[in-house]
Amino acid sequence: MNKKSLDPIGRLLGLRHKAHPWHGVDIGENAPNELKCFIEMVPTDTVKYEADKSSGYLMIDRPQKYSSILPALYGFIPQSYCGNKVAEKSSKILNRPEIIGDGDPLDICVLTEKEIAHGNILVLARPIGGFRMIDGNEADDKIIAVLDGDAVYGGYKDLSDCPEPVITRLKHYFLTYKDMPGAEGGKCEITHTYNKAEALDLIKRSMYDYKRYVETLLFD
Repeated sequence: MNKKSLDPIGRLLGLRHKAHPWHGVDIGENAPNELKCFIEMVPTDTVKYEADKSSGYLMIDRPQKYSSILPALYGFIPQSYCGNKVAEKSSKILNRPEIIGDGDPLDICVLTEKEIAHGNILVLARPIGGFRMIDGNEADDKIIAVLDGDAVYGGYKDLSDCPEPVITRLKHYFLTYKDMPGAEGGKCEITHTYNKAEALDLIKRSMYDYKRYVETLLFD
């Protein structure tokens, strides 16, 4: 959605009140090639923060049980939704018809050489690829992007430009961050790493899913 397609009353209210980071922030006119993203967590965080869906404020989801470091800025793409179109991609590729969308905005990791002190901020990012992640039977893709204008990562055009150790660190984090003491192994799996073209397709799917999601809220 661009600014012209948003309800003018909603836009006016957004100027008077704090916008909800999922529903009230414009994704950007150049989406999906360039995105305005909401960052929930940074590498120095020792607890997991997550935006509360009802209020839009950050809340503590859980303390980190181990010293696993998030190797990128982490948050989500506003006005996106992991619904049927997002799930359809993984379901067809993996031949697993039971896969559904996780009902959340599409997650994004933003690579930067800068030390960002805290989350609860908006950044401009350019997608370069992603992970096909499955959590139980839910599609939980992670888009990988670079901070626009970043001195180190800003020149990357595709995930193939990214050093393999960086990709490995990201994979390790997402495969282990939900581990709990005494657990018999995580239920998350990363089945594929994909390039920029597929990442852009997935973002478009999530934007379509979001429009359908909003229509359901308005008319059901």
